Amino acid sequence: MEFPDLGRHCSEKTCKQLDFLPLKCDVCERDFCKDHFTYAAHKCPFAYKKDIQVPVCPLCNSPVPVRKGEIPDVVVGEHIDRNCKYRPEKKEQIFTYRCSKKGCKKREMLPLACEQCSGNFCIQHRHPLDHRCTRGSLTVSTAG
Repeated sequence: MEFPDLGRHCSEKTCKQLDFLPLKCDVCERDFCKDHFTYAAHKCPFAYKKDIQVPVCPLCNSPVPVRKGEIPDVVVGEHIDRNCKYRPEKKEQIFTYRCSKKGCKKREMLPLACEQCSGNFCIQHRHPLDHRCTRGSLTVSTAG
């Protein structure tokens, strides 16, 4: 017993293990071993003070503050009705890049620009032969 004051015994009634690196519960401030330091493992009577959950709006993914005594479902419902930033009637266009080939009305998510004429084309007309590219320094031939 060279170091009698080194370490602490686990505060769990069934354990009482001597631990040289004990962990202190931030709520009840008792010392525990690695097996009993979680709130559930030592059945912390004050765990409710740290068990705070903030509901998130399922539409706009923003946190909705809830006061004590309020029902989270009701508060989130009020948020959706009053000041939710999600608006289903305002649809965002995904396919914004229209094909430059005459007569083609297809749209793409990403721009597919021709290196020769700098036009924007759909996947079907992206190759210079497919949109009959005549501009640029390189001549395009159909001979193989």
